[in-house]
Amino acid sequence: MNDWPEGWTDENRGGNRYGQGSASERPESARSMPHVQRHPAPPRQRPAPPRQRPVPQQPSGYDAGQPQYGEGYDSGYNTGQVYGAPSGGRGAGSGGGDRGHVQGRSRPAPNWGRRIRIGALVLVVALLAVSIGTYFWADSKLNRAVDLSKVIERPESGKGTNYLIVGSDSREGMTSEDKKRLHTGSAEGKRTDSMMILHTGDNGPTLISLPRDSNVEIPSFIGSESGKKYPATGRTTKLNAAYATDGPELLVRTVEFNTGLRIDHYVEIGFGGFAKIVDAIGGVELDIPKAFKDKYSGADFQAGKQTLNGQEALAFVRTRHAFASDLDRTKNQQKFLAALASQTATFSTIINPFKLYPTMGAGLDTLIVDKDMSLWSLGKMFFAMKGVTGGDGTSMNMPISGSVGNNLAWDKAKVKQLVEQLKNDEKVTVTEN
Repeated sequence: MNDWPEGWTDENRGGNRYGQGSASERPESARSMPHVQRHPAPPRQRPAPPRQRPVPQQPSGYDAGQPQYGEGYDSGYNTGQVYGAPSGGRGAGSGGGDRGHVQGRSRPAPNWGRRIRIGALVLVVALLAVSIGTYFWADSKLNRAVDLSKVIERPESGKGTNYLIVGSDSREGMTSEDKKRLHTGSAEGKRTDSMMILHTGDNGPTLISLPRDSNVEIPSFIGSESGKKYPATGRTTKLNAAYATDGPELLVRTVEFNTGLRIDHYVEIGFGGFAKIVDAIGGVELDIPKAFKDKYSGADFQAGKQTLNGQEALAFVRTRHAFASDLDRTKNQQKFLAALASQTATFSTIINPFKLYPTMGAGLDTLIVDKDMSLWSLGKMFFAMKGVTGGDGTSMNMPISGSVGNNLAWDKAKVKQLVEQLKNDEKVTVTEN
């Protein structure tokens, strides 16, 4: 049966050909189609890339850089928004990767400026806390045992601040071994071994030594313990006898009466505390111009630069039998105290707790001050000592005019001029000779 339309035969189809729709066992040949020539289409213009915009907040599924549907998954969904990617990376505009792939949000770069500010703030707070703690610790160790309100008939205050600094021969807290090692002996009670007035003001510090053998008059005074008034008798004696008679209050009263200069603060340190301070800072370097030896103090020094430990330092400031006059000893005391302050009142000591606390602890344990002394005033005094031998600082002995018996007589005219300059906080021009 022929399925072709009427008038069509296999010959009309071009012979035995294979092709679909033939009823023959052989497939009919491919149907010839007329050739239509097409001109190539013009190249398509690539649209300009859209402006890059910040990546919007992704859903929680993209948190920590993990795609919601797993790596390499393409949902086929395109919002029409193309997110830029860095050159060479995956994403649109990179030349590689899936166009619809959404990358996870990267962690933002650390804000170093903010971290530095926070770190600096924490450091400042820590230093402030340590400083406040140190202040209250040191303030609590001050022995405010001297009551200057008991001193009567006082001179008027002048400009600046005047400290009476006393080195006593107190052996309090010292063991028998300490007394032997430091050559202090075992005398009961305590006496003044050195006395100095330190004036601080706008014209540099002035340190004035008061020789212990100075001839002074003991004025009327109120007993520090009894509260009884003792009238003046006109008795003259050595200055250190005032301290031996009724302690610090009578010493202040005697100094003020014989000079006319008001004392604002009193500071006293004993033998043991002095030696401990020197050992706490690792010794004090000193240049000794001339060798000397004293069996009473234990001094045995060669000339030249050397570092003195606590025992040697105490022997250096106490030695008087090796010199012709007590004035030589006071010069050594001034020189040593200035060196001690210069090597202690330093930034490296203040910021180093391994030096600061032992040094403060050694000094504060045996330090005696007046009731109105603050830790701030004590610090100012110590730093003023540092400037005595440098800059605008002045160090001198009280001017001496001669002697009365075995006592040193002050030059009254020079003393009056010196006191006036100190009261007015003027540059000191008075000389000791």
